[in-house]
Amino acid sequence: MYTILDIETTGGKYNEEGITEIAIHKFDGHEVVDTFISLVKPEKDIQPFVVKLTGINNKMLRSAPKFHEVAKRIVEITEGTVIVAHNAQFDYRILRTEFRRLGYNFERKTLCTVELSQKLLPDAESHSLGKLVRSLGIAVSDRHRANGDALATLKLFKLLLAKDSDKSIIKTVVKAETLGELSPRQLDIIDVLPNETGVYYMHNKDGDIIFIGKSNNIKKRVNQHFTKSGDRARKLQKATKKVTFEKTGSELVALLKENEELRRNRPKFNHKQKAKLFSHGLYHSVSEQGYITFKTAAVNGKGTAGLITTFNSHVGAKKFLHQLTSEFELCDKLNGISQVKENCSKYPEEKCQGACIEKESTETYNQRATKAIAKYSISGKSCVLVNKGREIGEYSAVLIQNGQFKGIGYYDLNHQLNNIHILESLITPMKGGANSIHIIENYLRKRKVLKIIDLKS
Repeated sequence: MYTILDIETTGGKYNEEGITEIAIHKFDGHEVVDTFISLVKPEKDIQPFVVKLTGINNKMLRSAPKFHEVAKRIVEITEGTVIVAHNAQFDYRILRTEFRRLGYNFERKTLCTVELSQKLLPDAESHSLGKLVRSLGIAVSDRHRANGDALATLKLFKLLLAKDSDKSIIKTVVKAETLGELSPRQLDIIDVLPNETGVYYMHNKDGDIIFIGKSNNIKKRVNQHFTKSGDRARKLQKATKKVTFEKTGSELVALLKENEELRRNRPKFNHKQKAKLFSHGLYHSVSEQGYITFKTAAVNGKGTAGLITTFNSHVGAKKFLHQLTSEFELCDKLNGISQVKENCSKYPEEKCQGACIEKESTETYNQRATKAIAKYSISGKSCVLVNKGREIGEYSAVLIQNGQFKGIGYYDLNHQLNNIHILESLITPMKGGANSIHIIENYLRKRKVLKIIDLKS
């Protein structure tokens, strides 16, 4: 659990500043569950440059509560959380100083989004809050007011959590939360898991990730882990002290995240990841007569010339070849489905237009064959696959450039998608490779995304 914090102060000498405004958003890693926003009467004058910067003046604070009147609420909302702030050292110091004046020792774990963004967004021109969120296309209102800056920090932190493929943020927080033995109530973690699509992470008492999985129903899937029998399952159940999760909204994003994070983290209880997720492929070539033909074959290390798309099995590849041939009215004989010497059986039914006996021109036949290749292969394409996001109004984006998978991200404003530089900054880079392409093409064969945006048009 996190509390996103921003504080405005009077300015002045070090450790003599007073708080003029505070905003706190309690965030469970997925949504805000509690909020506290208040002006605070500091009982000292605000520096003129601060008035100009924030717009907060002494007159506005005459009827505001003093710090001791809001202190209890601050303690309650931050209890058991990690404080997240942009330049956390400053906000945490100010808060502790105010509590020290009341004779109370206020201590919380902290995370700084300046430091996190320097690590996870190293190419950003600036890591100041204003310039950073502007470069990411994140909408901000009430800049230099506590709630405006807190909401901007919250949006930035969500992006940083998504970009943290090594899960260093979550590991640190889980380790802090699980020191000592967990009670049976703490081990009853199923209740807080969502019935939604995403990736889940099972942690041991040190916060280390020991299992990663994806599901369209996280709660149901984790429950199956805890009720499954067998020696390996029992060891996993005993070692698991915490389960965290990331909603993805899109099943395709969940599949890609799972594949990437298994490669990065290599959890103890996951089966060893296969070097290659596919065994067979659909290939194309050109016959002596000039017709484009299709065939299935095992994918080996001898190159990928003519490879269109890949499959988990020979049966799956053959089944798809039949489907493709029928969908685009291609010829059974040319595609090796029929071994007849003359015309194929579909020609009398007018489901084949005569390529088998060279009655249809290569030009018209190859137009349909080319459309088939374009529909089911992302080779050479530059596009964004848009699907639903983690919440209403948000969308997921899978970026493909020149036929290579580049990463995933989320956006809620159209200009973030239409500006390629902003889009690339929102994307969490991933290694890609043949397995990722297989996941994407296999998904697109079976399901639809909301839309596909061509980046070359």
